[in-house]
Amino acid sequence: MDLFSVIALLGGLALFLYGMHVLSEGLEKVAGGKIEGILQKLTSNRLKGLLLGLGITAVIQSSSAVTVMLVGLVNSGIMQLSQAVSITMGSNVGTTVTAWFLSLSGIESDAFLLRLLKPSSFSPIVAFIGILMIMIAKRQRKKDIGSILVGFAVLMYGMEFMSDSVEPLAEIPQFASILTAFSNPILGVIAGAIFTAIIQSSSASVGVLQALSMTGQITYSSAIPIIMGQNIGTCITALISSIGANKNARRVAIVHLLFNCMGTLIILPIWYVADVIVDFSFAGSSVTPFSIAVVHSIFNVLNTVILFPFSKLLEKTACLIIKDEGSVEKAEVEVLDERLLTVPSIAVGKAMDSAKTMARLAEGSVTEALGLIEKYKEEKASAVIDTESVIDGYEDKLGTYLLKLSGCPLSEKDSNNVSMLLHIITDLERIGDHAENVVDVAKEMYDKSISFSSEARIELDTLSKAVSEILHNTVTALDSENLELARGIEPLEQVIDTLTTEIRTRHISRLQKGNCTIELGFVLTDLLTNCERISDHCSNIAVAMIEAERGSFDTHEYLHTVKTQPDSEFTEQFNRWHKKFELE
Repeated sequence: MDLFSVIALLGGLALFLYGMHVLSEGLEKVAGGKIEGILQKLTSNRLKGLLLGLGITAVIQSSSAVTVMLVGLVNSGIMQLSQAVSITMGSNVGTTVTAWFLSLSGIESDAFLLRLLKPSSFSPIVAFIGILMIMIAKRQRKKDIGSILVGFAVLMYGMEFMSDSVEPLAEIPQFASILTAFSNPILGVIAGAIFTAIIQSSSASVGVLQALSMTGQITYSSAIPIIMGQNIGTCITALISSIGANKNARRVAIVHLLFNCMGTLIILPIWYVADVIVDFSFAGSSVTPFSIAVVHSIFNVLNTVILFPFSKLLEKTACLIIKDEGSVEKAEVEVLDERLLTVPSIAVGKAMDSAKTMARLAEGSVTEALGLIEKYKEEKASAVIDTESVIDGYEDKLGTYLLKLSGCPLSEKDSNNVSMLLHIITDLERIGDHAENVVDVAKEMYDKSISFSSEARIELDTLSKAVSEILHNTVTALDSENLELARGIEPLEQVIDTLTTEIRTRHISRLQKGNCTIELGFVLTDLLTNCERISDHCSNIAVAMIEAERGSFDTHEYLHTVKTQPDSEFTEQFNRWHKKFELE
């Protein structure tokens, strides 16, 4: 094999790996939030978990990515170890889909229909359609589908390149002798495991084996141990990912490794014992890309059938290997686990969940703070201040996470959601700040033993109810992703603006009559300003939600249009809110 053949082989491998990357990335983007939705419906039923793992892996074409995602989900406390075990098993079966596609390169026939199935026949057409979709399509989803087609075509071209470059190996006796050594099951398993660990993809590793099989020098006796080793080698990705995770997350990676190792230890001896008893005539014959796909699938399906009833035992074994230190693990749960970035749609969903939690904290904080104006309690004031610190932490961690997530390949919907979250987390943090400011106002009144007049208290009670209403509706709209509810926020925000203006006017009137003091006026102004700002931030959050759906984030233009050209629905909502919170 000369230097140019080696270069061609490396080039083919590069195209193959890149095609697989583009294909997997495109599939994941098209799947978008659907994967997260499926996971959220996950039950403790092990069979459903198995089918779920199979389906997700078949969609994103990477068992490694799925296992790393499981490590992240378990580390975040979102999923239990017992749920992850069955999904891990299913992912091993799902990853065999790629090998079946690649087996098409081994078709040898003069029949027109069969020749059409060869990658060299349809890949150019697939690539051309994909490029057209990327260049011409306006919707991002169609561009993502185009990327899938291009990735698939590049994958197939890479397979063809590798197959063509290794053809000269069939003429080299040394190559045949090397492959003969791999008929030793131990060496075959080790070779398959090491090579797969290096490129961190069992699908790619099996594809390389399928390309080498085109030389006609690889027998079933050599291929079977290598394929089993490839399944062990793919566990390295999850093992590396689990470093630094909590115990249950590390156990997911251990379960993945145990599953494939135990499958090899059980099935490989069965194969050799059966060969001795039955004397399989095909054991010494050459394998084809198709037969490698068959062997790969049989091993993973058989392994799952054998070990699925013992999933609880696998879980217990992983717990014995990684033992608990003490009765209860006190490791901090990290909801925004960076391991989830391997499947961005899942990461977007978790970021959204964190933002919703942040919003609920902000709502509770404001509600508590407003209650302190009427009756101040030190413990409640401290709780609001402590919550504000938690909200600050959310903004810091979530902001950093979202910036990393924005650099990942995202579907159009996920990209819009990330942009929306980057807009609203600042508003949520500022709402927490204003809650703390309201606490300061309440504390000042308590320390100075001052209180508002009965008229002012009635007015502030109406304002507090309006602020609580807008905040509750905003949080509910975000939590349920209800755009209709979000559209009702701006009319209420304008009612609150009207309320604060009227309360200020009434205060000046009382001040002129000597029924109020300048000192209380300063306190009232601070309180009104914070209430007004809270409603402003609620408006910003609602607008960000509406604009995310439209794929645009020109907040100022939207608000200008709403305020200068209010439609009948807006006017109707404004009048309804105005009537509900009208001052006596």
